[in-house]
Amino acid sequence: MAVPPFHRYLDPVLRATSDGNEHRVADLAAEAASVLGLTSDDMREVTPSAKRSRNLDRTYWAVTYLFQAGLLERPGRGAARISQRGADVLRSGAGPVSLDTLRQFDEFLEFKGRKREAGGDSTDNGSKVDDTLSESSPVDAMQALVDRANGSVAAELLARIVAQPPDFLERVVLKLLSALGYGGLQATTEHLGGPGDEGLDGVIRQDALGLDVVYVQAKRYAVDRKVGRPDIQAFVGALTGAQANRGVFITTSSFTPDARAYADRVGMRLVLIDGRELSRLMVDRNVGVSIEETYHLKRIDEDFFEA
Repeated sequence: MAVPPFHRYLDPVLRATSDGNEHRVADLAAEAASVLGLTSDDMREVTPSAKRSRNLDRTYWAVTYLFQAGLLERPGRGAARISQRGADVLRSGAGPVSLDTLRQFDEFLEFKGRKREAGGDSTDNGSKVDDTLSESSPVDAMQALVDRANGSVAAELLARIVAQPPDFLERVVLKLLSALGYGGLQATTEHLGGPGDEGLDGVIRQDALGLDVVYVQAKRYAVDRKVGRPDIQAFVGALTGAQANRGVFITTSSFTPDARAYADRVGMRLVLIDGRELSRLMVDRNVGVSIEETYHLKRIDEDFFEA
């Protein structure tokens, strides 16, 4: 038999965590392989770049989806633990955990929505994706699949950031802005967040003398806690107090229309970045993520035949 698709891993992975303990993903992969009856040949299957076994790869994706539905928690690197919601799902005896099970939860539907906005699939079985890819060039088809996978990574990245202490986001934002090239090679960043920060969490000095600066505000809010106009007004006041006219306001949630309108009208250069844009930029600039696979798309070398 072949290694089954990742959604077949949802049930055995969740049940393997039912004891409430923290489990390494590698151990969950071994448990899933046993439950699914994988053969020794199946266990030797690897992803195209041969960096990871297909069984482990499927397990990681199952853990990601269960986490996005709130059925698993991520207590540490490469680890998973069942949540209260996950335990309730197993106790309900509703049958094997499937994608339909995950669709019951708003967090998962939000996750799927973010994937679609990032160029991901429009259905969980991928049928519409397959139809689209069949009509695409190989380059376009590969890009669509990369966007689909990166959309999932971005969604989990944002959820992991929200689960960290507030100062974690403040430091992440400075790393991201540096990766985006703010200030060029001469730029220096400084974390200001903490008691007495006067509403400014960080500063980027764009020249060696520090005469040109950009101040940063970072708000780690839950998805349903939007940043409103009063938050932006307070940031503008903090910039005025620092005698600055440029600022970047980043949040893990989103901005109200009134907040965006005010930022456009105020006599300063303000950039507003919401949670979806934050996670997308982090994926694009390899902040908090690493390259998992590298593929090479070949074409005919016309010069070879004309030599």
